[in-house]
Amino acid sequence: MTRTQAEAAVDAWFASRGWKIFPFQRAVWKAALAGESGLLHANTGAGKTYAVWFAALLRGANRTRRANTGLRVLWITPMRALAADTQRSLEVAAAELGAASPDVIGTWSIGARTGDTGAAERARQSKSLPGALITTPESLSLLLSHAAARDQFRHLDMIIIDEWHELMGSKRGVQVQLALARLRRWNPGLVVWGLSATMGNLAEARGVLLGDPEAGVLVEGDLKKQIVVDCLVPQGVARFPWAGHLGLQMLQPVIDEIEQHAATLVFTNTRSQSELWYQNIIEARPDWAGLVALHHGSLDREVREWVETGLKRGDLKAVVCTASLDLGVDFLPVERVLQVGSAKGIARLLQRAGRSGHAPGRISRVTLVPTNSLELLEAAGAKRAVATRRIEARQVPNKPFDVLVQHLVTVALGGGFRSEAFYEEVKSAWSYRHLTPEEWQWALDFVARGGQSLTVYPEYKRVLPDEEGVYRVPDVKIGRRHRMGIGTIVSDAQMQVKYVSGGRIGSVEESFIGRMKPGDRFLFSGRILELVRVHEMTAYVKRSESTRGAVSRWQGTKMPLSSELAHAALEELKMAGEGIYDGPEMRALQPLLEIQARWSALPDSDVLVVESMKSREGYHLFVYPFAGRAVHTGLASLFAYRVGRVMPSTFSIAVNDYGFELLAPEAVDWATVFAAETGADVGLFDTSHLLEDVLDSLNATQLSQQRFREVARIAGLIFQGYPGQHKSMRQVQASSSLFFEVFRKHDSGNLLLTQAEREVLEQELELTRLRDTLVELHARRIAFREVKRATPFGFPLMVERFREKVSTEKLADRVARMVRELEKAAGA
Repeated sequence: MTRTQAEAAVDAWFASRGWKIFPFQRAVWKAALAGESGLLHANTGAGKTYAVWFAALLRGANRTRRANTGLRVLWITPMRALAADTQRSLEVAAAELGAASPDVIGTWSIGARTGDTGAAERARQSKSLPGALITTPESLSLLLSHAAARDQFRHLDMIIIDEWHELMGSKRGVQVQLALARLRRWNPGLVVWGLSATMGNLAEARGVLLGDPEAGVLVEGDLKKQIVVDCLVPQGVARFPWAGHLGLQMLQPVIDEIEQHAATLVFTNTRSQSELWYQNIIEARPDWAGLVALHHGSLDREVREWVETGLKRGDLKAVVCTASLDLGVDFLPVERVLQVGSAKGIARLLQRAGRSGHAPGRISRVTLVPTNSLELLEAAGAKRAVATRRIEARQVPNKPFDVLVQHLVTVALGGGFRSEAFYEEVKSAWSYRHLTPEEWQWALDFVARGGQSLTVYPEYKRVLPDEEGVYRVPDVKIGRRHRMGIGTIVSDAQMQVKYVSGGRIGSVEESFIGRMKPGDRFLFSGRILELVRVHEMTAYVKRSESTRGAVSRWQGTKMPLSSELAHAALEELKMAGEGIYDGPEMRALQPLLEIQARWSALPDSDVLVVESMKSREGYHLFVYPFAGRAVHTGLASLFAYRVGRVMPSTFSIAVNDYGFELLAPEAVDWATVFAAETGADVGLFDTSHLLEDVLDSLNATQLSQQRFREVARIAGLIFQGYPGQHKSMRQVQASSSLFFEVFRKHDSGNLLLTQAEREVLEQELELTRLRDTLVELHARRIAFREVKRATPFGFPLMVERFREKVSTEKLADRVARMVRELEKAAGA
């Protein structure tokens, strides 16, 4: 049983399918056989799965048959939907290879362990894990929480982390880091490989994966795969756009695209948007009922699996979906990918493009469907950025203490730990490499007695040392509650949606159903449903004959424009300022940009455009940094605060991805504020006291309290109830608010408090990017313009402000009246 025999068997398998083995696949096999870990970066559909799976099979061929019993390969995936698809792919390859060369490859058992795994299968796995197990970060942590964990993983030889770019920048990725540190501790020779398709900071990604910037190898596949990005340019582009104004005006062009192809994915950015588009497509083409489907994460698992299977078989003509189909599910029949609205980032756009042409040598194509005129600018910028492969870097969370606290309890359940040895193990995880002894002691103290302020409550004495100094969970009930809360995915309490007659549909957030009364109708799962009653976190419904209902809402922040896409858009504007309108998107946008230039000026990478305007509402300031809505939220508050110190005033704020508006009831001398000679007195672009000024300019306590809810739930402070007895969102909020106030008053050094504040600054306001933006703006020339009326760039900001105050119908009427006035002023 030699390596040569095993590799010959693999070569024969590829040849039997008429496939070529790529150099990057052989590079992974060679490295893995030599015991090296690494990161594989290659395009979607290039063959990454076979590269690492055959590496595992080749390593297995060099072990004795006896050692092949028990868990040998652990495959970590970020989504449950990927587990079933991955399992099928691995089973087919292992079975065919094993049948052709039984004495070399042997027989592999392959299973999955996710939140979708049934009780009977979990019971079987508790006795004996399969040779290869596909699981999620949450399910892996759950496995590590059992006392027999070390014995279950004793034969583990290789770990594969799929879609590492998706995990790396989140707390779920930190959860994986800590699990890897534990498994490496038990088996220092463990081989670990990560798979990535779209990422800018590859060297750092490898270091985070392996816990060492110098460890492992980086293998890159052929990145010359042809990716086509184009756009459905609307007829008669509006010169005064507002968010969503095109919307369903693009319905017919989208239907025409679907008509021309056998299978199309229509991506939207939100679940609510997917519901609307699906319903309108079916209303326009009722003959497509059964051929067009809906897919998002809140639909029942059986519905999602039916859609995924239908795509694979080629039974479906189109699927309207969200990020639920972003990742590695292999849908070879998909010919076209449409992206409704801007993808807001290059990595996300490439990921979605890769859903089409999902095989080596095929062209991947994504077509953008703008929902407002200015998204044509983003489309033009996206084409430029994709052509030059400018992909966003993924940022890694730094020392999230809520994840650490959760992991301490998990490991204390899973056999226990000694403080000094476990401290070194945790520090081997990238996010905790700078964890200080004082921070470690705080975390230990917090799980042992609840820190300084919860010592009188026995339920917070979760982990205690025994007589041998091994930290364990002393109470069975605490252990059971902890296992139910393992994970870092935090969302509003979910309410099941079921038919009165029986049958599950999916889940929506409790806060949405909470605003409804029996008889109210809502759109969900592509159907108009009528609420009948609510009982024990379940909304019972029936089909409604009505054609209209409220659109189900799910919490979720709007994705901000990435720096890479923003800079590419500014480059397009710079060319437009020089009279160069390159491509159909910019040519369609030319009338809008010419009015912007005539009435004001065009912003670009060297020019910051600032507009001042007086209206019946008050005194407006419009600023266009092109830095994304998160940064603009911080910038607007910061500017208002800094100006208010010199010229006291009250401001209303509106933001979008391109700029922000400050509205004051009294006149503000904006010309003086932005004048080169006097602007330094206000210090608008100063970064020396940025943190202090940002905290003072916002209701930072309120923002931190909101973020603390998530931190407290991950850290295990809040128990959300047993199945069928879940606490309401109101109860959870009340509990977290109580902890927040107790810690502020009696435990001000609590690291969970400082973490909540840090996450607000870094994630919600993007403080680092805010600082970089201030430096950029300081270097730009300021084009200050006093304008008589809203410009094409200023108008959408005014609409954003109106949107918060008036109903949709009244908003549409008001906007239409304003557009007529502006168009009249602009002339033909």
